[in-house]
Amino acid sequence: MQRIDHSLPWSSLGTERQLSVFRFGSGERKAYIQASLHADELPGMRTAWELKKRLMQLEEQGVLKGVIELVPVANPIGLGQLLQGAHQGRFEFGSGKNFNRDFPELSESVAELLKGQLGDDPHANTRLIRQAMTFVLDALPAPGSELQGLQRLLLGHACTADVVLDLHCDAEAALHMYALPQHWPQWRSLSAHLNVSVALLAEESGGSSFDEACSLPWLRLSQIFPEAQILLACLATTLELGGQADTGRDEAQAHAEGILAFLAEQGFIGGDWPQPAYEACEGMPFEGTYLHFAPHPGVVTYLRRAGVWVDVGEPLFEVIDPLSDRVSTVCAGTSGVLYATERLRYAQPGFWLAKVAGRTPLRHGRLLSD
Repeated sequence: MQRIDHSLPWSSLGTERQLSVFRFGSGERKAYIQASLHADELPGMRTAWELKKRLMQLEEQGVLKGVIELVPVANPIGLGQLLQGAHQGRFEFGSGKNFNRDFPELSESVAELLKGQLGDDPHANTRLIRQAMTFVLDALPAPGSELQGLQRLLLGHACTADVVLDLHCDAEAALHMYALPQHWPQWRSLSAHLNVSVALLAEESGGSSFDEACSLPWLRLSQIFPEAQILLACLATTLELGGQADTGRDEAQAHAEGILAFLAEQGFIGGDWPQPAYEACEGMPFEGTYLHFAPHPGVVTYLRRAGVWVDVGEPLFEVIDPLSDRVSTVCAGTSGVLYATERLRYAQPGFWLAKVAGRTPLRHGRLLSD
């Protein structure tokens, strides 16, 4: 195992933060896994520790067939953002920016750099594109903030990988994942290993999240250079490992073993690995997700748990105003998988309380909420 420590720029005087990357194995192909980019989403960090222990064992056994890079703490900035005992790890305190938005977009600069150089050899094209991505990132002006420096370091490690797993979680949720629809056939096995409830598929969700900053440039380059043979060579997903409280040991170990079995199928690990224990979930258009809100303030009582199928019109939660005795029941706006609910039990304006993934597209434009 090799440990790589990067110092982040623009720390406060007298302090310094580091980003630590653990590298296992060797070879041309690379898998990259990071956890808790939203720093208050800790199930991924717990799973990453199980992965770290297992990868050390597998490296000692000599069965790693490629490079696997692991970043157990992808956001040391947000990890320290505690306000009177409440962890605020989703937005940077200083700028208010979401830690998982506005990653550098590489396709335009890479396309400009590679005009006239891409041909009919897809593997040669992949090498050229990865070299160009690294060059473009290195050539950017010096980062103007600690957050910008962190994002560039993370993307610099991930953009040259064949497989990228960004481990997150939702508030209270079943396992679910986000990916390009073109990659869904390859992700089905991971969903079966982990018992994922639903996959949310979109070519572009808006906001330049980390996984799309890794995978989307390949799709855009294939559209810019239709005459060249360009593979969608970075298989990237945001994997939501349940809800924020799901940091149990058994869960983390099961998630780690499922991820390792998938990486073995992808050729990164040798030896015998179990077949998926579950059926692959359904891939739904991210445009089909219906966000449910409360019609007024009050105490929230959920009537259905995350992970179940609900039909349109089925009651999801009640909102109770104990002053006026007003009780409102909010019902499913579409049929699909209720995959996430809010952990807070007081309804506030503009905050979603339940998400249902359906088969029929309902929304357009920016799909990600902050």
